[in-house]
Parts: sequence; C-alpha cells; structure tokens
Amino acid sequence: MCLRLLKLKCYCNDSARIMDPTPLQQTVMESQEVTSPPQEVDPSAPTPSDPSSITNADQAYEPLSYDELFPALPNAAQAPTPVAEAPQTNWSKHSEMRIASSVITQVFRVPFEERAKIDGNNQFGESASTRICSDITARTGAHIEISSAKDQSLTFLVTGKSDAVMKARRLVLDKFQTQARQIIKIPKEHHRFILGKKGKKLQELEINTATKIQVPNAADNSDEIIVVGTKESTEKAMHEIQLISDEQSKQAYEKLEIPKQYHPFICGANNEKINAMMAEHNVRINVPPPSVMKNEMTIAGEKEGVLKCKDIIQKYFKEMERKCQTVSVEVRKSQHKYVIGPRGSNIADILHQTNVSVEMPTTDSTSETITLRGPQDKLGQALTLVYAKANSVVQADVEAPTWLHKFIIGRKGANIRQITQDLPKVHVEFTDKQGGIKLEGPPEEVDEAREKLEAMIADLKSKLCYDQLVVDPKFYKHIIGKSGSNINRIRNETGVLINISEADGSNLIRLEGSPDGVARAKTELEELVTKMENEKEREIIIEQRFHRNIIGTKGDKIKEIRDKFNQVQISFPDAGEQSDIVKIRGPKEDVDQCYNFLKRMLRELLESNYQVKVSIFRQFHKFVIGKAGSNINKIREETGTRIDLPSEGQNSDEIIITGKKENCEKARERIQKIQDELASIVELDIIIPAKFHNSMIGAGGKLIQSISEECGGVAIKFPPPESRSDKVTIRGPKEEVHKAKQMLVELSNEKQLASFTAEVRAKPQHHRFLIGRNGANIRKIRDATGARIIFPTDKDEDKELITIIGKKEAIAKAKEQLEITIKELDLIVEDTMTVDPKHHRHFVARRGEVLRQIADQYGGVTVSFPRSGVQSDKVTLKGAKECVEGAKNRISEIVNDLDQMVQMEVIIPQKFHRTVMGARGSKVQAITTEFDVQIKFPEKDSGNVNANSEEAHGQVNGEVNGDGEVATRPQDIVRVMGKKDNCEKARDALLSLVPVTVEENVPFRHHRFIIGQKGENVRNMMTEFDVNIQVPPAQDQSDIIRITGPPANTERASAALRVKVQQLEEEERDRLARSFSLRVEVDPEYHPKIIGKRGVVISKIREKHDVNIQFPPRGDPEENFITITGYEANVNEAKNAILAITGELDKMVKETVEIDSRVHSRLIGSRGKAIKKVMEEFKVEIKFPRGDDDPNTVTIIGAQDNVDECKDHLLNLMEEYMQDIVEEEDMEAYMNPKPFQALLDPGLGGQGQGGSGGQGGQKKEEAGFVVSGAPWAQEAPNMDSAVDFPSMGAMSSAQSAPTTWGPRR
Repeated sequence: MCLRLLKLKCYCNDSARIMDPTPLQQTVMESQEVTSPPQEVDPSAPTPSDPSSITNADQAYEPLSYDELFPALPNAAQAPTPVAEAPQTNWSKHSEMRIASSVITQVFRVPFEERAKIDGNNQFGESASTRICSDITARTGAHIEISSAKDQSLTFLVTGKSDAVMKARRLVLDKFQTQARQIIKIPKEHHRFILGKKGKKLQELEINTATKIQVPNAADNSDEIIVVGTKESTEKAMHEIQLISDEQSKQAYEKLEIPKQYHPFICGANNEKINAMMAEHNVRINVPPPSVMKNEMTIAGEKEGVLKCKDIIQKYFKEMERKCQTVSVEVRKSQHKYVIGPRGSNIADILHQTNVSVEMPTTDSTSETITLRGPQDKLGQALTLVYAKANSVVQADVEAPTWLHKFIIGRKGANIRQITQDLPKVHVEFTDKQGGIKLEGPPEEVDEAREKLEAMIADLKSKLCYDQLVVDPKFYKHIIGKSGSNINRIRNETGVLINISEADGSNLIRLEGSPDGVARAKTELEELVTKMENEKEREIIIEQRFHRNIIGTKGDKIKEIRDKFNQVQISFPDAGEQSDIVKIRGPKEDVDQCYNFLKRMLRELLESNYQVKVSIFRQFHKFVIGKAGSNINKIREETGTRIDLPSEGQNSDEIIITGKKENCEKARERIQKIQDELASIVELDIIIPAKFHNSMIGAGGKLIQSISEECGGVAIKFPPPESRSDKVTIRGPKEEVHKAKQMLVELSNEKQLASFTAEVRAKPQHHRFLIGRNGANIRKIRDATGARIIFPTDKDEDKELITIIGKKEAIAKAKEQLEITIKELDLIVEDTMTVDPKHHRHFVARRGEVLRQIADQYGGVTVSFPRSGVQSDKVTLKGAKECVEGAKNRISEIVNDLDQMVQMEVIIPQKFHRTVMGARGSKVQAITTEFDVQIKFPEKDSGNVNANSEEAHGQVNGEVNGDGEVATRPQDIVRVMGKKDNCEKARDALLSLVPVTVEENVPFRHHRFIIGQKGENVRNMMTEFDVNIQVPPAQDQSDIIRITGPPANTERASAALRVKVQQLEEEERDRLARSFSLRVEVDPEYHPKIIGKRGVVISKIREKHDVNIQFPPRGDPEENFITITGYEANVNEAKNAILAITGELDKMVKETVEIDSRVHSRLIGSRGKAIKKVMEEFKVEIKFPRGDDDPNTVTIIGAQDNVDECKDHLLNLMEEYMQDIVEEEDMEAYMNPKPFQALLDPGLGGQGQGGSGGQGGQKKEEAGFVVSGAPWAQEAPNMDSAVDFPSMGAMSSAQSAPTTWGPRR
C-alpha cells in the first residue's frame, strides 16, 4: 500500500508539472488566504512529500526495482476513453454455449406392498407424495407426474433430459419404495475399477441402477460392498458390479446367451438352484435381474468348475425349451401386485410348487396379460394359484367430509386405531381431494371396518359443526396476536379448532367444533374484526438515534406516553433493522393525538441534538483534550454541547459536536482555533461548478478521500447540494493545501472536457423500456457511445426530458440512437399470445400487481387477460411495438419461472433440525438467501406425536413394512420451494448440514492431550470444525472418540484428530528419545567454572547440544555427579564439552596470598573494574574471602607462571596501599584526638589499630566541629553520692576537695 501511494504521489506531481497552468487561471478563482501565525516546525519530522521516504521504500523492496513494479502512467490527456465491452462478449459467449437438449419420458410403477411410508398419522392423502415429487423435480430438473391406482400402487411419469430422468427415477424410488440393503463381496483389488476415475463410474452406476453403493475406502481392508435401494434396483446394481469384477478376474470367464424367459427355471425359486450350483463348483454365476432385459449370463471361477456349470445350464435350458408350453390369462392391472406378492414372494412360491414361471407385464405397460410358462401338466395348477392370489384383496370407499378427517383419526391416531387394531390386514387411507376414505384388505375385514367407520362418522356429525368467517388477511396477525396469544385464548375458552391459512392467500377462517363453541368463537372473532376495522395506523419517521431518548431508561418515558394514550399501540423497529419508522395503531382520534405529541417531542430532540463534524488533524487531538481533559471539558461546559472524539482504533480525524445549532458553531470555532494556534493551517476556497461535485467526490466519497490522504489528510469540504454553490473549501497545512488545490483543478478540467449536454424528449411511460431490464438497454447505448444518459426523477418537474452528458461526438451518437428507439415506441400495435389458464391467477392477483409492473417496465403497454369464468388462454397486448414484444417476452419468462417453481421434500430426522437450522436459523437463512428458495421445517409438536405413536405401535392403520424398517415420518420432512435448480442446490446444502457420527480410535493415553487444559483443545477443535466431539469418561478406559456433525465437517475434524494423534505419538517417541540420562563425575570445585558467570557457560552448552544439565545442591551426598538429560548423541557431546572444561581446570594451580583486608576494596576498584583488569592482564582468576574465611587470604587460580606474576603484582600494590592507609590513620588520630575517658579506657576510644584490623577503613561516628570539655560533655552528678551532695547537718569525716562545676582542667 505504501508503494502504491508513493507511485500515485509521483504521478500527481509529474502531471502537475506537465500541465499548462494557463487554463487553471481561467477556471479557478482563488480567495484570499487566511494564515495563522507561523510556528516552529521540526525540519527532521517526516512529511508525505519527503523524497527520502521514496528512496527508503525503493530500497526496502529488493526482488524488483521500483520502475518494474510501477511503470510510468500514460498522460491523462492521451488515455483513450475505455469502452466496456465485457457484457457483449459474455453475452455472445453464453449464446455460443447454448445447445438444444433431448427430452425423454419414462414411466415406472411402485407396487403397494413395496411402498414406503411417507404420510404419518396426522397427514393422510397425496399431499406428502406431491411435495416429495416437487422436491425431486427441483433437484433434478425433470418433470414428474404421479398417479395412484385403486390397488394403492403409484405410477410415475418422468420427463426431461436423460441424465435428469435417471436421477429423478433414483430419487423417486428412494423415497417411495422400501429400501433393501444387500452386501456383495468383491476382491479388494477390483474396487478401483468399480469406482472409476474420480468415482465417475460409481456415480454412473448409482444413477443407472437407482441405488446407493458404498465402497470401503482404501484404508479399510474389507471386501464387502453395500448396495442400498429397492429390491429390483439392488439386484441390477449387484449384477453390474459382478460383471465388472468378473471382467477383471484372472480366472476363467464364460458368457452364455440364454433367453430371458428361461432364467427363472435355471435360477430356481429364490435362486435355490443357482446358489447350490455356485456352492458345489466354487464359481460365481451372474444372472441379470428381472428388471434388466438381457439374455447374457456369466460364469467366473476355476476353469473346471466354469465348464461344468456351463454344461449343466445349457443342458437344462435345452430340456426346458423342449418341455415348456405357455398359457396367457387376463387379470385386472390393479390385481397384479397381489399375484406378485411382497418382493415377488408369490411368484417364487408358484415356481417352487409347480415349476411354472409367471411372467408379469412391466409396471409402465398398460397390458393386463399374465403369461405362465412351464411343463404342460403343471400349467393348470399354476393357473389356479394365480387366480387365488389375484382375488385375495378387495377395496371399499366410505364418504366423509374432509374437515371431519382429523376427528376420525383422533389425537395421536387414537380413534382410528380403535378400528384398525383388531383388523391388521386392512389399510385405511384418507384422501383430501375426494373427501372420502379408502379401505383395502380381506373382504370380511373390509366390511367390518366400513361399518365401524360409518357409525363413527354419523356420531361425529351429530356432535360437531363447521363454519367459515370472511376476514381480510391484513387482520390475521392481529387476530393471532403476539406468539398466538389471542387465537389461543379464544381456542381454549370455546374449545373450537380455528384454522387460519396465511400462505394460500385465502380470506376464510374455518371454525370446527361443538355448535355452541363455534357460535361463540365466531361472535368473538367478528367483534375483534369490527374493532380493527375502526382502527387506524400511522407511521412517523424518527431517526433511530432518538429511539433510546424517547423510550427512556428501562422504558420509563415510553411507559408514560403509553399511559397517556392507553388505547394506542406504539411499535419501534428492532435495533438490527436499521429502520427509522415508528408505527402507531389504535382508535383514530387517539392515534392522531399521539402522532402530534411524538412530532413535538421529535422537534425538541432535533433542536437539542444538532450535529456538526469538524476535521482536526489527529496529532492535535491531544491538545484539544488538554491535560486530564481540561480543554475539552471547559468547551463542553461553556457551550453546553457534547463533544465526541474518535477512538484510537478508528481511522478518522472528525470530531462530532452535538447540541443546539448556535452552541455547536461556537464549539467548532473554539476547537478550530486550538488547531490554528498550533500549526500553520490555512484555508483556501476554489470555484468548481456544482454540476461536477458528485463526480469529483466519487462513489462513497472514495475519490475525494484518496486526494485528501495523498495530500497529508487535508480537509476538503464541498457545499451541500441544495445550496447550488460552486465554492469548495480546502483546509490544512499550507503546502498540502496548495497540492490538493492543484489536483482538484486538474480533475475539474478533465470533467469539463467531457461536460457537453444534449436533451431528448420521450413519454414517461416509455422511460422504463428505454432503460431496459436491470438497465440493459441504456447500458448498451452507453457502452457503444461512451455518453452518460440521465432520466428524470420523481422530483423533477419535466418528466419527459432526458439529458445526455459526455463528449460532443458521443452525445450525437447517443441522441441519434435514442430518437430512433423513441419513434418506434410511438407506433401503437396490438398483439396476442397464449398463457395457460392455470397461470392467469398469478398475473391478476393482488389487484393486478404483476401486470402493473410489466406496464411500468415496458412503456405502459396494456395487457388484458380473459375475465374470470371464461375458458380461454388468449392474452391481448396493446402498445408500442417494441414494448409489446418486450412485454410478451417478460410474460413468457414469468410463465417459464412458474412452470419451474416446484416444492421439494428433504428427509431429515427431526432430532437434527436444530443443528441444520443453526443459531437463530442462521444456516437456513444463508441457504434461502444464496439459492432464492423458501425452506419450511415441520412443527416440533407433530414430531413428538408421531414419534411416540410409531414407537408404541409397530403397525399403523394396518400397514406393515415388509422390511421392518422405520418409514419416513412427516415430522422428518423439510419442504423446499423455489426453482428446480435452486431447490436442488438448497437440498444438497441442507443434506450437507445433517450431522453424522463417526468414530475414531485414539489410544486412551492421548485423551488428556486431546481434551487440553480445562477442555480448551477439544473446545477449539469443535469450534473450528463446527462439530461435537465426545471423549469417553476416564473410568471407561475406552479408545473410541465420537465426532458428530455435518459430513464435510466430521471428515475434516476426523482428519485433524488423526493428525493430532500422529503428532502426539511422535512427541511421545521424541520424549522417550530425549529422556536418555547420563551422570558425569566432576569435582564440586569446578562447578562454578562450568556454570560460568550468570550461567553463561552452562547455558551455551545446553543450547548448543539441546540437553538439560542438572547440578547437585551443595552438601548433597552425591555432590560430585552432574546429570545430563537429552538425546543420546547430544548427551555424549555435552559430556565431552564439560570434561574438556574440567581438563583445562586440572592443568591450573591455586595459590593463596596474605593481603591485608583493608586494601581489598582498593584492589577490587569501583564495580570490580580494577581487579577485572588485573585478571585479564595476567589471565588468572582471583577470589577474595567470603563469610567465615580468613579475611586477609586471597586465592589466585591459573597457570603457574601467571599466578606467580599476579601474586607479585598484588603484593606490590598492597605495600603501596598500606603506606597510604597508615598515613591516613596517623593523620586521623592527630586531627581527632580521643576524649579523656577514652584515654583512661582504651575500649571506649573507638576502633584502634590494635584491633582486628578489619575496621580500620570505616568512617568514624564523629563529624563536623567538635568542642572538647564543654559542660554538655560532662557526666551528670551522682545524686546518691555524699561527695556530690553532702549532708547539710554534719561534716563528712572524709576530707575531700571541694566539688566544682564546669570543665575539669
């Protein structure tokens, strides 16, 4: 960034020197400069224009030179005008890529016994099936039509591109047909051929067979491949996998062409014969499943076994070909599923009992003919069995209103379970479309179930009623109330079920319940609606910064307002909405009064919260603040304003002043005065035409900000747009202001060169068409001519005037093109087009909002749809020719979008819904925003209901899952609505968020490192990969760590965990290698030398050899041993280094010398400088006594010659110093004689020479001027002494000299 700015500065300076100054004088008017008194400026301080900074920047970047990184910019005047041709290029590119796609149609059927449960206990009928088909359509782009036959089988018609149809077929079978799980063992070395390059072959195989195939990864030694799908699909997939494996096998491999109709005889019932043959001869025989129309059978294995099996199969085929006869019978298509049986069990039984094969027509065929093939004597018996199977089930219908279905089902399916629990073979289906109930099962049980249902329906009709209420949808949210409070209260009081549908645009509210409860609920709802119709809602614009002032601390102020207008509801927007709209709702008069009250409060707030921004260079902010805030506080108090300075982290120099307008101006003047006094700040005004201001400021102010930053952060102020002023103010240091002025003038001249204008008139309704969708038309003209075209806004009075700005020749071209287009728009034509009637409602709904948008966008074109009730698909358009064509294209686009709008169902277990949605729905919101879809999750309560119901009862409504697998529950269905491509992408995104659990084997000893201190490591890993990691408790001693989260996240977390384990094991091995320990015996006398001063020597050894060296403490029994720990090689090297030091020390001698302790300090010198010099000079080590050592003994260690020389040198120094000391002591004794008492008692005389000699150098306690023999130096008289105080009455017997006061002489 620094280099880039430097380059820009150089370019601006160069361009300033090159440009002729003459036009500047013509276009710029300079006002008188306002200059503050000059201040001293540090010339060494760096400035933006300092050339040395450029040199340093160039030198800092070594790989490339400055000129290579930043080549010279071309002259601005010579730069050609750029023409944006990218849109045209991209358009032509996309046009070349557009190819026609082939469309195919495929029909297939799902028998009733193989249908998966997709409708739970509380949702019956076809609704869930339709949602799933819509979901698949959105994901694949294939169009799916579904129909249900009386036999409860489902027929699907899928239309679309080939690959889309195959994907859709796989997904349909995955959702609607029960899934089987098969395992096939394939040699590990063949797996890569099944996967193909980058897994493409496996993906193709999954699409072609409509299955999910799981191949173990390379690290897994398993040879088992798992195939999941329908029975038919898994057989087909296993056949293809076996073929791939057999082709790669090095053993014998044979292909047999056996007609498809004879495969059942060769395989036997349930593949008994073929399995026995494979077990006996140890070969693999691959027979195509019934769904694969191939005659080819393959045999792979040892050559001998393959040949034997081939011979057996061919002989048996020829025998059956000779014996077999065929009989064809007609059986209703709806009964075919009963002939087939669950997973073909009935056909297998007939083949096992009679050796007759039953050939059924394909599910997508309309034929009802069943062919029996086998020996002639067995055909009659097989025919009897076929008829018996076909007539084992009957159907019946029971009429019941749709609204009554939920009451028949009951809570958690309790009511319907009373009927079906005793009749497990009866299937009950509720159909919303026909308003009836379908029963299917054995004849006797169906009749019994029908009688019970009819009795229940009659009883419910006598107790319950149904009513509707017409309500405007805009009142729905008020009827429902906050969190459903209103509607729940009415529901609880009346016991009535109230259905309000906001999604379908209906204005009906349905009431269901007892007659009395329905009547009371209807009355209360009508009263509520009447009240709301008499209410009024107004909006007032209040800046969000004032919301807190109006609400008050803890809401006290808004509470007062609400108490004053207690019938009014005041709603403030959430802080995150960034909205200024405050809504007021209530009775009309109260709303108006509250509105006026808030208006007055807003005016007061505006007056007292006027804001002014003043730019002050950041280096002067501290002077504005003053010591301990003295300056800023003084300005605040005297002006009554609030002054906010930018924080340290903000890259801003603006100071914001808030308060009344006149006070803010005063505060601004005082703050600017502080800056003017501190620096040579000037203010300069230049004249730039107002029409160029916006273009010079740039988008978001970036252009003018870059000029300000380049010129040392000068303040550039443009006048407000409404002022129409041409004066631009520049404020800052003098040199930088002149530099900014020059740049602005140059920029203004460039703008004037391209400021020619022209005008064109067009009808306002044609403006949108001239602009085009997303500005496409006007952008095309702008790119072709380089002119700028400005259309009138709502504020302009002349709505027809279009302004063209640019260079002269560019304006002429743009004007010519616009005039041609406008002439074409003035020609009125009428045209028609066809629109499917099912889409008419979309165009005319909401009072024709879509049609209004089309008319506005395409020059006011009139679009007429057929009236309601008229069966016609003809739509009439009237308007300008180009507008009509554009409107037709737009309508076609909308119809195409409507055709592509689908609803897709994604099966996600409800327990994962919260994880998929994310915190506050953030993940789902991101998906809906990215893919432009709507995602709806099921209600939470429904999941609990159905989960409990299905756990308690394995058979719901008599429907038995043949595999014993858990059927799809409604509460697991997430609905995605939108365009098919977007829905597919959103579906994939949702499924990628569904958490899975993987297990990682981590040795228990590593668990504490995985967890980290207080769980820090595992918590960081969970946060980084957005997964949940479960580490087993310590008492379990388990090695299994479970990771739960989205598949991609768990995979990344597992990889990270494995890497972490690998690191821990490497660290463990490293710790073991570093733990090698060795003990070295070293005389403790050498320890200080090995350690060195402040540990320098031993630290170097430790760092160099990366070892740990431990010295024993003094007095330790093993004081002679040093312990070295680390890598074995490093330990040995460190040992050698220590022994090398001790070897040198062994060569040295140690000698003591007697030196009077009084001269030690002189020998040592200030901070040891003198003794260091001696040691360096003689290359020895000198130790002075410490503690209890002899104070006069000094030890010298080193080579013999060096020690002797050093010893002589020290003794010579001692003699010199001792002479000085003796002289100083004699002089001290002469200058400071001892007191009389000290003469009598030498012990009181201080420290003499005859003492230890160790204190001779200490300072004496006496200091300053001393007066000897003064009264205050005498001892006080002894009051007990008869001599000092004789008795007054008797003479003392002892003759003594009279006592005198004063000094003794």
